[in-house]
Formats: sequence, C-alpha cells, structure tokens
Amino acid sequence: MSNLPNITEILINTFQTLINQFVDFVPKLIGAIVIMAIGVLVAKSVAAIVSRVLKQVGFDRIGDKLNDIDVIRQLQTEIKLSEIVAKVLYYFILLVFITAATETLGIAAITNMVLSLVNFIPKLVAAAIMLQIGVLLADALKKAVISICQTFKVASGKLLGMIVFFFFLIITIISALGQAGINTELLESSFNLLIGGIIFAFAVGYGIASRDVMANILSSFYSKNRFKEGQIIQIEEVKGTIISIDNTSLTLQTGETTTIIPLQALQSQKVQVF
Repeated sequence: MSNLPNITEILINTFQTLINQFVDFVPKLIGAIVIMAIGVLVAKSVAAIVSRVLKQVGFDRIGDKLNDIDVIRQLQTEIKLSEIVAKVLYYFILLVFITAATETLGIAAITNMVLSLVNFIPKLVAAAIMLQIGVLLADALKKAVISICQTFKVASGKLLGMIVFFFFLIITIISALGQAGINTELLESSFNLLIGGIIFAFAVGYGIASRDVMANILSSFYSKNRFKEGQIIQIEEVKGTIISIDNTSLTLQTGETTTIIPLQALQSQKVQVF
C-alpha cells in the first residue's frame, strides 16, 4: 500500500502547474489584446487618411477608365481604386500587428502563418497592378484594331478587336498569377496549345475559303497587261466588250446585259481577242 501514488499530491501539483501557466499567460494575453487594439486603430486611421488623399489627387480616375471597359461594365460593378488601396493597406497593417501579438503570446505556428500572409501581400499588390495595366493595354489595343478595321472598311472589326482583347487579357492574367507566386506552367502549356490549334484551324479554314479569291488575285498579275478596257473578247460562249477590270474579276458588256467573269477563267479557258 505504501507504493501507491499519492493522488492528492498529484492533483495539487497539477492544479499548481495550471495556475502558474495561467498566471504567466494572462500578462501575455493582455499585451496581445493591447497590441491588437492599437493595430486596429492605426490600420483604420492610416487607411482613412490614404483613401482621402488618393481621392483628392484624382487616383480614382484610373478606376473610372477601367469602369468604361465593356467587360467590366457588364459585371455591373464599380471599381474605386482609392478604397481598394485603403483596404489592402488596412489589412496589411493589421497583419503586422497580429504578427507582433502572436509573438507576444509565443504561438510560433500562428506567427509563421501570419508572416507568410504578410509576405504574400506585396506580391498580390504587384500582381494587381500588373493586371490593371494589362487590362488597360488590352482595351487600348482592341480600340486600335477596331479603328483600323473601320478605316479599311473591314466588316469584322469588332470581332477581331474582342479577340485581341481577350488574347492579351489571358496573357496578363497568367503573368499576374506568376507574379503572385502561383505556378502557371500548366496554364501556359494549355494556352499555347489552344492558341496553336486556333491559328491552325483559322489558317486551314481561311485558306480553303479564299482559294478561289487568291486564284483570281494571282491571275490579275498575268492578265491586266494582256487585256484592257474597250477590247472585244470571247471566253467560251460569252462574247462582249471589256468595260472594267479589277483585282478579281472582269466585266463584259454583252448586248443589253453585263457579264462578270472571274479572272482565273482567263488562264484556264480559251480566250479570243477581236
């Protein structure tokens, strides 16, 4: 019986240890709470001052340019850069004080997690700036393509503009994700395969669709010097006077009607000149 442990003594030692740990922890907890309270006040004050200053210097004008972009307008949201910057700064300062508070408590796991978030925020800000510049550049290129297409009277100008916009937008998003420290190798490979497939399909489809047009254009290089307006010619069963020649066709006056003949017919069929 003398070898049995003294239960009362064990319980007293356990409670004494818990009380000592609690007494040691209370000052740390109070210190952490004070640090967090100061951090919240500092973060709110700095965020409010920065937001007010940015609004006064006209920083939101850049956001207004983003709001004018069709894609962002369709999202029915309004971007105010001053508020975004103020919010990011608020949480950054708050995380710095949270790091100090967790160090005061001596909780290493939480401290390391918060430090990783603090180190991630500058990368996130740089990625956001890159994305903003990329969106503005993509929109400017889209407008330039549409303007050029309108100048040359290309019917599919808006479609080409949207293709250019999304092409550069995807490149910008991938670059921004890489700047944020996210692995984008799979996205880059998929994007390259997609672009390659689209270009190949477009080249094949356009080549097949424009085969006859290209044949007429090439025939014009050989035919324009041999035929001129006012000549009387006969192609197979059609006889008439040449009234005009353009890059793809020849127009004959055949009595009371006119006949338009593709220029490649001048190379592939028998032509009589009178």
